[in-house]
Amino acid sequence: MPKLTRRAALAAPLLLAWPARAQGWPTRPIRLIVPFAPGGTTDVMARLVAERLGGLLGQAVVVENRAGAGATIGSAAAAQAQPDGHVLVMSNSTSHGVSPALYANIPYDAMRDFVHVALVATSPSVLVVNPGNRARDLAQFIALAREAGEIDFAVAGIGTSSHLAGIRLGAALGVKVNAVPYRGAGPALTDTIAGVVPAMLDSLPSAGPHIRSGSLRGMAVSSATRSARFPDLPTLREGGVDVVSAAWFGLSGPAGLPPAIVARLAEAVRAALSDPATIARFEELLGAPPPESTPSDFTRFVQAELASFAPIVRAAGLTPG
Repeated sequence: MPKLTRRAALAAPLLLAWPARAQGWPTRPIRLIVPFAPGGTTDVMARLVAERLGGLLGQAVVVENRAGAGATIGSAAAAQAQPDGHVLVMSNSTSHGVSPALYANIPYDAMRDFVHVALVATSPSVLVVNPGNRARDLAQFIALAREAGEIDFAVAGIGTSSHLAGIRLGAALGVKVNAVPYRGAGPALTDTIAGVVPAMLDSLPSAGPHIRSGSLRGMAVSSATRSARFPDLPTLREGGVDVVSAAWFGLSGPAGLPPAIVARLAEAVRAALSDPATIARFEELLGAPPPESTPSDFTRFVQAELASFAPIVRAAGLTPG
């Protein structure tokens, strides 16, 4: 059976079982908090998922952008919400990976204060520059960076995945990284396009359309293999830079969320990500279909990410700034 058909077939029985589970939920629109400004990858993925979930759950899923402090402001708001299933958060590699290691007084515990429902997407970074940049390809970018001894990068915020990817790139090249922080990938991309900052490492869904339009020039992707969406872009490793990194995005809710709601929400996410139109959209944005995960799978994943990011943050000597 073709993959799309098989995934859709697996999700179909779940839809039939919903009326018997989590009776009475949802009773009103669901707020999906995105802890970044509009326009970045977290926002793009959240809006795609929200649209699909709204139809499946029978209530609108409204995206609410609450940016700031390394994605901790919006995440804290979700952690403090009533655990009735009407407030969720688009958890991500910054809010539930890097920031807990970066901030000394973070207002939530990434494990204790949340129920982690499903991993929604993973995305490698793409190195982009303004079209006016002297670097026409990755080799020239590397040569210019080493000649200058430093590189200026727009980042979606201190401690974000784009920031850490930039730090790792600078370390691999042996040059200083000057991170210019913004309140999300959207504003950072805007200034990179305008030439205010010469370069950025951003996720494919937000940077990809600008590469296609020519408002940004793609240099390389941070994945282990080339992207099916941009097959002409080399990997950083192909350019002799040993850096592989990816951002991730998931759906989480406040601790205490009733198990019946968690189960129904997980089933809704699974059905949404199994829809052929959704799969096609993911492949268009990311060059790969969405992942499959259960709440227990995603919980273990978040725990592992927390453990992996902490030593990187310490080694880099990062502070919130």
